[in-house]
Amino acid sequence: MVVRTKKRQADATPYAASLIEGMRDFGYTLETAMADVIDNSVTSKATKVEILAETATDDPWIAIVDNGTGMTEPELIEAMRPGTKNPLQEREGHDLGRFGLGLKSASFSQCRQLTVISRKDGHTSAATWDLDKVAESNDWRVDLEDDLTDIPAADRLPNAGTIVLWRKLDRLSTNFRNDVAKRSAEINKAISGAERHLRLCFHRYMEGSKPALRILLNDRKLLPIDPFATDHPATQTDPEDILPLLNGEVVTQCFTLPHHKKMSKTAWEDLGGPEGHLRSQGFYIYRERRLIIAGSWLGLARQTELTKLARVRVDIPNTMDSDWKIDVRKASAQMPPVVRERLRRIVERLRGTSKRTYQRRGRKLVSDEYLPLWNRVQRDGGIVYRPNVEHPSITGFAAALPEEFRHGFRTCISLLGSGLPIAALHADMLGGAEDVTQDAADFADFADSYRDRHQGFAAFEHDRK
Repeated sequence: MVVRTKKRQADATPYAASLIEGMRDFGYTLETAMADVIDNSVTSKATKVEILAETATDDPWIAIVDNGTGMTEPELIEAMRPGTKNPLQEREGHDLGRFGLGLKSASFSQCRQLTVISRKDGHTSAATWDLDKVAESNDWRVDLEDDLTDIPAADRLPNAGTIVLWRKLDRLSTNFRNDVAKRSAEINKAISGAERHLRLCFHRYMEGSKPALRILLNDRKLLPIDPFATDHPATQTDPEDILPLLNGEVVTQCFTLPHHKKMSKTAWEDLGGPEGHLRSQGFYIYRERRLIIAGSWLGLARQTELTKLARVRVDIPNTMDSDWKIDVRKASAQMPPVVRERLRRIVERLRGTSKRTYQRRGRKLVSDEYLPLWNRVQRDGGIVYRPNVEHPSITGFAAALPEEFRHGFRTCISLLGSGLPIAALHADMLGGAEDVTQDAADFADFADSYRDRHQGFAAFEHDRK
């Protein structure tokens, strides 16, 4: 007979001081932390989010205010608890959360004091996590605030909504803690850098004549950045491709941006961002219309100059979080094998379309009217550019030279070809191909120069004879 004994157990509750400090280092930046907080605003059906910052003070702060449904005090306390949601539970389609960690981990990554003020059904509640107090007490307890008089931005709370307030911004002011002016400049620079990320991350919520969401930064409305330039008439848009799977559908749509000559310089640069179009090509993966990954081929292709116009929009529902391995920050994902194979075929076709957009412009240089001054030659698996010695300008000039000068002229042309600054051109093209241009030839001056030299050489021959 087998006698089964009950296994012994022991309490393994994590130490508050240690774990909460560990939550600060999940890899958030200011921009991803702000986006994670705004996710909660979207989930609470907010139509307006205001980002407020006071940096020119001894105690700088950042507040994110929304006009969502708000929370009662019990709901607020639950929201302040780390890990309030089970990622395996089914959620509504507009729910952008996953683990119930975002509000806390995102906030702690930037500050040591998090205060949340919320109003629902006319009742206002407030709670504060202070990491310095947690370090002293080693206890999982939040402070419930009854007096909001001295809490910054509390007066900006709407009739229904929530304020997320960050104070003790130790991660944003590490270099100039004792210099208010320099610290303020450092924080403002970080906030300015986060602006573009928010314009891109939530652009599909912010677009249209009646946007679902407006985001303001210090009372200035942010405009969405559409990475696909869907409103531009020259953008090439493919039909949607739908891949039904067990936990939902993956919807894919391909776009080829217009050539930069068809867009204004301002619009082109805003679309490409600080890293340029070369680094912004590839997949744009959205979870419930919220951008997760921007501009990467995820190992399916290389980012090249000829494919920099290619963009692929991939939409997934929140029911596929586990399949895609969405992380806590909602800033990275891994494609399931079946999706990866489907996208591989899509990428091969799209890259051909993007290349043709540039190659068509290249072919215009080789026509009956315009002959290239340079020949592109494939040799030994590589590509060589050589001056086109059959170009009429070169052959005509050589014919006008005395016989003993022609060899030297051909040597100069060969030297010119061998001295093409490939490395410098490559670096410039990577930095921004649209900025690399060629000088316009003044053919009238060339004709005059050619005629003068021809007459000069003719006189030289006459005198010599």
